[in-house]
Amino acid sequence: MKFRRRAFLHLAIGAAALPAVSRIARGQTYPSRPVHLIVAFPPAFAPDIVGRLIAQSLSDRLGQQVIVDNRPGAGTNIGTEIVVRAVADGYTLLVAGNPNAINATLYENLNFNFIRDIAPVACIASSPLVVTVNPSVPASTVAEFIAYAKANPGKMNMASGGIGSTPHVAGELFKMMAGVDLVHVPYRGNSLLQDIVGGRMQVTFAPIPTVIGYIRAGKLRALGVTSTTGLDVLPGVPPVAESVPGYEASTWFGIGAPQKTPADIVDKLNKEVNAVLDDAKMRERLADLGAVPMPMTPAQFGRFIAEQTEKWRKVIQTANIKLG
Repeated sequence: MKFRRRAFLHLAIGAAALPAVSRIARGQTYPSRPVHLIVAFPPAFAPDIVGRLIAQSLSDRLGQQVIVDNRPGAGTNIGTEIVVRAVADGYTLLVAGNPNAINATLYENLNFNFIRDIAPVACIASSPLVVTVNPSVPASTVAEFIAYAKANPGKMNMASGGIGSTPHVAGELFKMMAGVDLVHVPYRGNSLLQDIVGGRMQVTFAPIPTVIGYIRAGKLRALGVTSTTGLDVLPGVPPVAESVPGYEASTWFGIGAPQKTPADIVDKLNKEVNAVLDDAKMRERLADLGAVPMPMTPAQFGRFIAEQTEKWRKVIQTANIKLG
């Protein structure tokens, strides 16, 4: 009887340890095949550029290829839903970003809930916009621009890449906080740059990589960056917050996974992404894009996403932004 009882106890202890052992084994063997990183933008857009930088370094660290798969459309919702519906095994990941936080309010009938259905894995970086004007606008600073806009209400055109885009909502936040009346003009494609360089548009809140060449060539004028501090890539260009206290409107990039992805896989990916961001060469390459590394734990990234979603919900509802 004693033998049986002892044997039973050993079996019970062994059974209790099995889940922990399987988690450790799974964490050690993952990944055993290529990982697909879904980018919900076309090639050469900022999320694609950042995604490919991270994918290359992650491939080296994980010992398996991380394949970038561009799935643009419906304001990032097509690519996001692919990941939401994917098997939660760590082999299908998403380059998440500011559009996901915006779309949670902008789109009324999404087939998914981003916060509920995507597990936060790792934050990569934030990338401020730059308030950019045609040189014909008689303003060299944000304060001068605000004064000129107030003196000419409804006469200044604010171009963006589309309704609900990050530059659009950043501009709407600026309008509310600065008390100015700018006319939003949404664009599709590259004609936005042609029109602002040509003077048909007066101002845009632009991603830095998109306009920095025009700024350096003197074809456009940078008034302020939308981060809380200045950037080395745009020396002498102050934060908008110096003229509009509390203003901040950076876009951001991160990695998400299907919600039920095992915690040990999420933790391993988080550790490896943060290690990539700690590399001096990667930090330098991100800085060249005007991006600032933002390493976080999965829990911190989850809270950040929730905060961003609430921030843009207020802007969208206050400005009454509608898609159609």
